[in-house]
Parts: sequence; structure tokens; C-alpha cells
Amino acid sequence: MPRQKRPPVVMIHGAFCGPWSFERFAESFAAAGYKVHAPVLRHHDCGREPPARLGRVSLTDYADDLVELIDRLGETPVLVGHSMGGLLAQMLAAKGKARAIVLLAPSAPWGVWPSTLFEVASAQTLLFASGDYRGTLIQPSFQIAAAHSLDKLGAAERSRVYARFVPESGQATFEIMSWSFDMRRASYVRARDVTCPVLCMVGSDDKINPPATVSRIAQRYRGRAVFEEFDGHSHWLLGETGCERIAARALGWLDAALSSSAAKPASAGLS
Repeated sequence: MPRQKRPPVVMIHGAFCGPWSFERFAESFAAAGYKVHAPVLRHHDCGREPPARLGRVSLTDYADDLVELIDRLGETPVLVGHSMGGLLAQMLAAKGKARAIVLLAPSAPWGVWPSTLFEVASAQTLLFASGDYRGTLIQPSFQIAAAHSLDKLGAAERSRVYARFVPESGQATFEIMSWSFDMRRASYVRARDVTCPVLCMVGSDDKINPPATVSRIAQRYRGRAVFEEFDGHSHWLLGETGCERIAARALGWLDAALSSSAAKPASAGLS
């Protein structure tokens, strides 16, 4: 695809994180000629002591903030989202705010059932231990991050990355992990409204958003989605050893997807 035709890219970070999580991925995209925007989600730039109101922030609030940013760009971007950011990318795509979406270990939207006992147990443990945790701040846990998110990093790198983690919204966490109790259906994405190309990428060893669950996400979008599993990788796809190879694969897919969509009109009436 000609460089002058490349759309902007918006990289959406995951829970407990910030734009810094995309540092290595952003380098690869910038080197390929893309203008990269990596916004910080609401109150995620306040360190370990954010305002208490962060606990009440919904996924829909994060999405509304991102819609404002995208509208200011003046051009529909490509969205790259990690974990919770991957769910937000799906929500935005359903609003027509994406040329294509690259989902890295994405969280599932409302109605996609977990595929493993670990996912079920994680949600139940949080719910039973904290009760109705909507409106509270969820503090990061080194034990959980080290075992299930940053587990492929060396000890020094793991500590360095974790030191940048920040608290997350209890409301948004509830909407992801306990979606079946969320009567507002904040994380709902109507699959037929996502008409752009979709790339779902996941590590074979990811327990947080495992391959079988991410495959279910891809299946929702039928012929618009490509599913790819990366052997030996875990949840921190965007920063593990070999993440440059994953970024290169995303760039190759993106060039092909954008070229294909530019060559033919958007399909109507997709289900």
C-alpha cells in the first residue's frame, strides 16, 4: 500500500496500563510509515493514586473519550488494542470509527462465554472476594501480573513493567469480567456493525484471554476476521521477546487488508 495512503493508527492500551505499553509496537508501526497515536485512557495518567471517581468509569466512558479523539483526527484510523483496549477497539469499530482493527489478546464483548475454568474462577474469585466492586478502585497485583500477564518476561523486566501499572476502574472491570450481571450491557458489540477487517492475535499460553476465547471473538465477525495464535507467547504480546515479529505480521496483514478494502466497496447487510 502506498505510504501516502496510510491512515493514522490509534493504539489503545489495556487495563492497569498506559500508552507506554505500546512503546515497542509503536516503533514498528512508525518505521512502516504510520502516524501513531497512543492516547491515555481516563485517569490512567495519575500514577498509583488516581481520583476515586476512576472507580465509576465505564467502558462506555472510555469509548466516548476515544470517539472524541478519533473525530479530531479528521480521518478514520486503524485501531490496535491490547486486552481491554481490544474490546474498546471492537466497540469503536461497531460505531464506524475504524478502517481495520488489530486485536492483541482482546477481552471479549458481552455475550461471549469464557472457554476455560481459569477465566470462570478469576471472575468468581473477584466477585466473591470483593462483593459488588462497581465504583471501587481495583489495585494492580504483582502476584497476578507476574503469574498470568508478564510471565514471559525476565525478572528484571517484569518488575520494571509492573512498576508502571496503575489502578483500574471497578466499574469497567465488572463490565468485562462479570458481564452476565451487567444489565446495561456496556461491553455489548453488535457483530454485524463491525464491517471492517479484523485481526485477532493471541499467545498460545495466554490464560487471561486464552486462544479458545479469542477464537470465539473472531468467529463473531465471520469472514471479516482472521485468527492467529502465536506459540510460546502469553498475554503481554506487545512487549514479550519476539513482539517485533508479531508487529511485523500485523503490519503485513494490515497492508493487505487495507489494499483489499480500498479495491472494493464496503459490503452491506453483514450479519
